[in-house]
Amino acid sequence: MRLDEITGSLDVKIQGDSDIDIKAITNDSRKVSEGSLYFAIPGAKVDGAKFIPGAVRDGAKAVVTEWPVERIVSELKLSEDEMRSVTFVITDNARLTMGIMSSNFYGNPSEKLTVIGITGTKGKTTTSYMIRDMLEKAGHKTGLVGTIEILDGKNRIPAQNTTPESIELHRIFSEMLENGLDSVVMEVSSQGLKLNRVAGVDFDYGIFTNLSPDHIGPDEHDSYEEYRDCKKMLFNMARTGIFNIDDPETAYMMEGASCDIVTFGETEDATYRASDVKIYSEKGTLGMEYSLGGKLSADVFVDLPGDFSVHNSLAAVAVADMMGVSLEKICEILKVIKVRGRVEMIPISDEFTLMIDYAHNDMSLKSLLLAIRKYEPKRIVTLFGCGGNRSKDRRYGMGEMSGRYSDFTIITSDNPRRENPQDIIDDIKVGIGKTDGKYAEIIDRKEAIRYAIMNACPGDIIILAGKGHEDYQEINGVKHHMDERDLIREILEEEDVTKICGYNNRYFA
Repeated sequence: MRLDEITGSLDVKIQGDSDIDIKAITNDSRKVSEGSLYFAIPGAKVDGAKFIPGAVRDGAKAVVTEWPVERIVSELKLSEDEMRSVTFVITDNARLTMGIMSSNFYGNPSEKLTVIGITGTKGKTTTSYMIRDMLEKAGHKTGLVGTIEILDGKNRIPAQNTTPESIELHRIFSEMLENGLDSVVMEVSSQGLKLNRVAGVDFDYGIFTNLSPDHIGPDEHDSYEEYRDCKKMLFNMARTGIFNIDDPETAYMMEGASCDIVTFGETEDATYRASDVKIYSEKGTLGMEYSLGGKLSADVFVDLPGDFSVHNSLAAVAVADMMGVSLEKICEILKVIKVRGRVEMIPISDEFTLMIDYAHNDMSLKSLLLAIRKYEPKRIVTLFGCGGNRSKDRRYGMGEMSGRYSDFTIITSDNPRRENPQDIIDDIKVGIGKTDGKYAEIIDRKEAIRYAIMNACPGDIIILAGKGHEDYQEINGVKHHMDERDLIREILEEEDVTKICGYNNRYFA
């Protein structure tokens, strides 16, 4: 593709010949090949412009950069021949430019897909799987881009970031089209919006789930206000915005938005409304039921616990309805929905409930524990650890929340990274020490899970928190395979299961 076709109508300054053929694009100087276009992106630690000389010598025919040509000449010491061999595209915002040019290079694939973007603090992953399952059930061939994985129609690829870099994202969309997909559901993180990772994406729908302080600190967001404003950006990119009307920040999110507005929630005037919300519990599984009103009318059962599951399901209902999915299929999916690592039931007993959840900070853990408390369990037993080489505040906070809202806590190891696991546990105990919560500490996670299962009582709800979908444990810079589902299966194989309260294995059978 010619360079001038890739730049399109962008307001950039071109120094050199724009009528040149570009064979590949990359923002990794190590992947430059003959005929490439190299995006020199300023990073948090390293400026990609520093690698321009190497990129040119490896065959780059064009470079996108925020550096003026005069600075390139003076600081990078390119020879006259090297300067003549490359075209420079000078821009004020290299990340934004990369997104738009990447979309152009791949033929603007998002314009040919129905793109559903989901943003918010909690609920993105669960809602994305609900929507995808509904659309698939209705005959749409639907991809997924999210925290857990990328589904491109042929491959299941573990995710590196919730929202990939724009150059990667548009390539993924292009492959989805080649694989016969017609739609895609994606999680849109605040970092993805802040860093223009979704630049050039044509969003048909944007969903706002909820907002609470998160991702605030070094290399993330300077303040809650910045975090909130980054989330809001999606609703000037999407044609239709679908908002949780019950969230206190929704009015701010809708203010000045250029999209059409649709709402969901328990508020009377919501477009898609839940009323008469109830919990249900049956043989170790937990769920919600409600009457759907507003634009649609039905009795809905959601096979996931918590009020947040009601709101997540309403967001999915709204998208599915607007995309032509029948109410019958919508209800059918919600009744059997399962999301890996999100209040995921592991049914091994008729007498107690065992679940895996990704709750990995104090607010998400508190939200989960308060939701579970409504089921009036005999005890809530919460098992968790915290990551090494991360803020101690998270350890104190999770310890305090578990001590305050659980009946018993089992402190164990998560991803200790390069820290001593016992040091992390000691920090968690500082948080628990602010409460009257009872606890045990068992460093080895498998042994901690064994203790929880073998000491379960009728009516208990046991929560394995923090790992969720993750299938590894990082120790001293090395990721070792560790899937909690595998650990549970191994424990059941090693133990006399007749000693397990109400044992009735429906998960591994």
